[in-house]
Amino acid sequence: MEEKDGVVTKVEGLSALNPLNSSTIAVAINGKKKSKYVVSWALDKFVPEGKVCFKLLHVRPCITGVPTPMGNSIPISQVRDDVVAAFRKDVEWQTSEKLHPYKMLCTRLKVQVEVVQLESDDIVEAIAHEVSKLNIIKLVIGASSWSIFSRGQSLSSRISDSIPSFCTIYAVSRGKLLSIRPSNSEINGSSWTEDSNTSCSISTSTGHSSSLLTEKSDLDSSSSYSQFRSPSLPMQRFQALSNINQNFPHRRAISNEIIHHKNYSLDFGDSEDDVSSCPQRSFLRERNNLASSFRSLVTDFYTMADDQASTSGAPTDLSLRNEVDINFELEKLRTELRHTQGMYAVAQTEVLDASRKMNELQNRRLEEEIKLQEISLKEEEAKDLVRKEKEEYKAAKREADYVKDCAEREAALRKEAELLALREAKEKDKLENALTDQAHQYQEFTWEEIVSSTSSFAENLKIGVGAYGTVYKCSLRHTTVAVKVLHSKSKVSDLTKQFQQELKILSKIRHPHLLILLGVCPDRGCLVYEFMENGSLEERLFRKHDTPPIPWFDRYRIAWEVASALAFLHNSKPDPIIHRDLKPANILLDRNFVSKIGDVGLSTMINSDAALSTIYRDTGPVGTLCYIDPEYQRTGMISPKSDVYAFGMVLLQLLTAKAPMGLPHIVETAIDKDSLTKVLDSKAGEWPLEETKKLAALALKCTEICRRDRPDLKEEILPALEKLKEVANKARDSASTTRPPPPTYYLCPLLKDVMEEPCVAADGYTYDRKAIETWLKDNDISPMTNLPLPHKNLLPNYALLSAILDWKSRKAGNI
Repeated sequence: MEEKDGVVTKVEGLSALNPLNSSTIAVAINGKKKSKYVVSWALDKFVPEGKVCFKLLHVRPCITGVPTPMGNSIPISQVRDDVVAAFRKDVEWQTSEKLHPYKMLCTRLKVQVEVVQLESDDIVEAIAHEVSKLNIIKLVIGASSWSIFSRGQSLSSRISDSIPSFCTIYAVSRGKLLSIRPSNSEINGSSWTEDSNTSCSISTSTGHSSSLLTEKSDLDSSSSYSQFRSPSLPMQRFQALSNINQNFPHRRAISNEIIHHKNYSLDFGDSEDDVSSCPQRSFLRERNNLASSFRSLVTDFYTMADDQASTSGAPTDLSLRNEVDINFELEKLRTELRHTQGMYAVAQTEVLDASRKMNELQNRRLEEEIKLQEISLKEEEAKDLVRKEKEEYKAAKREADYVKDCAEREAALRKEAELLALREAKEKDKLENALTDQAHQYQEFTWEEIVSSTSSFAENLKIGVGAYGTVYKCSLRHTTVAVKVLHSKSKVSDLTKQFQQELKILSKIRHPHLLILLGVCPDRGCLVYEFMENGSLEERLFRKHDTPPIPWFDRYRIAWEVASALAFLHNSKPDPIIHRDLKPANILLDRNFVSKIGDVGLSTMINSDAALSTIYRDTGPVGTLCYIDPEYQRTGMISPKSDVYAFGMVLLQLLTAKAPMGLPHIVETAIDKDSLTKVLDSKAGEWPLEETKKLAALALKCTEICRRDRPDLKEEILPALEKLKEVANKARDSASTTRPPPPTYYLCPLLKDVMEEPCVAADGYTYDRKAIETWLKDNDISPMTNLPLPHKNLLPNYALLSAILDWKSRKAGNI
């Protein structure tokens, strides 16, 4: 790579030195499609002449910046040298790949070729500098296309002006020679070679005429080749003829023979109409103009030559010598005429080819029009087909909508008929029960109803697993219930003892804080209870599923409720009942955190003749570890004080929310060290210290090892818990007054309480789903307007539900 005068040169292929006995032909290419015609013409022109060496000159812009992925460019002065070198190498490689096809054109003909890359912003200066440096005498370039919109000098013209005069320039357009700018040696020597291999030589003679000829030749040459768009080849030929004829002033007859040879006269018999209609009209027009100029030039010149000859009196030997020269020149002129005739024949052939191509294009255009019409017709047919299908689709959709509406109306009518039939069946059952006076305190369900409501005992409906059964949440006869399925699968005669005991107890007693038995499936031993929304006390104390903690005043109330339920069982008539399995897992909470004792399957009914203090012997102690009476474990003797021990453990867990293992010892140690607050559940709020100490002392008394040391439930425990309950009620009332009441639109118009599942009825009012469904079972009018409802469909109000849930979470956080 070389750099001189701002031009960077990179040579590929051969060395810069020309091979021995070979001439160098330079071809300027820009790498575009037209460059292929320039290289092909140069190969066809110069390869047959002998051993030549081709130099392919390509000028690319100077590298001033390095592009970035964002599309902009960074100056090379701001980029590291290694990055600039890598980018320059990449540009050179891309340029080499672009010029490779032209290099292969020369390689296929076994021609020596080298590619010269010139880096410069001035194409003309770079090519001129390279021609001067290598002393190139022949340069082939592509002629710039001319347009009426072009302004200024074309690139090819500027190259012609800048190239040194010792170099001959060939301008090629579309594989044909357009013009030639000869070198000074060819112009001064009055000889140069054309594309047709026709030579026009100008011989010099002595005397005044030869000096005149030389002077005129120099003048014509300077005027003809001053611009790159030099005279066309026919014009150059006629100028050569004119110069030749100037040497022979004594042979006017020869010029007449040339002018009228075989009636040729350089117009080839074409009329003006033919010239105007021919696609090559520019060439024919120029030809006729040159013919006219040539006639006048020859005639005037020989007239002047005859006059000069008559006065000079040239010697005879000179005339004879001129006669020989004239014959020789006449033969050369005849050769030139034949060449011109051949050019005309080529022009005629091109005219015929152009006419043929025009006809083919016209026929193709007609065929394309016919195809376009066919496509238009097919498009119209497709549009019609689409339109018909669209109409059919609309008709089918209307029909489907009509069928859907009919089906919905029929479904609504069928549902109303079913509800009416169900209502009538219920009324009939009520009447039959009233007449027969055999109403049961619980309903009977079939096994198929149990299986269907629990989705074949699906795992996602399971809410609890006990030692004797599994509990599922489901909906039976439009009521949300909890179904306890005992593990026994025997028939009625083989029902487990626990099932019979629970059914016997719950079917005979009712208490606000005892779980209500709704029904039973005697076929498979299933018990149906009311559903408790807040689960068990154990789940709430340990905050399962991140539920909010229970406030301390609610824990006081729950303790009193459980104690009242136990006292009710112990004093039931005719036979007292001992629960035997009291623990937080068997104490359930409804949506208002009202507690109810469940799972009385292990309860024992003591003979009514025995006093409450009478001990009942059980040979098989049952229950849950940590809640079983220690004396009951040791002796197997059970009494109401056994439930008191379990109740004491429940009280300790209400205070601490800790596991039952070793809990009495932990609380007793804390009381002795006066650090009870450290073991209390801090999440329940700010405990009243004095009342809490009393409750803790009461719980420790209930958990005494000896039965006789435990307090009496009715005489000691309940009165103490009632006093604590009053304190809890005052604390709850004060807390409720400090908190703002819920918005009125959160309250159900029927329940006057915050809605759990708000739904919009047909009258436009929002109700709690359970409340409005209960209302709609027996009524067809709005509970707010007393007007008939158009339908009984309910629409969930999710926006209001989200607001209520957010309000509840903030309320729990304030507690």
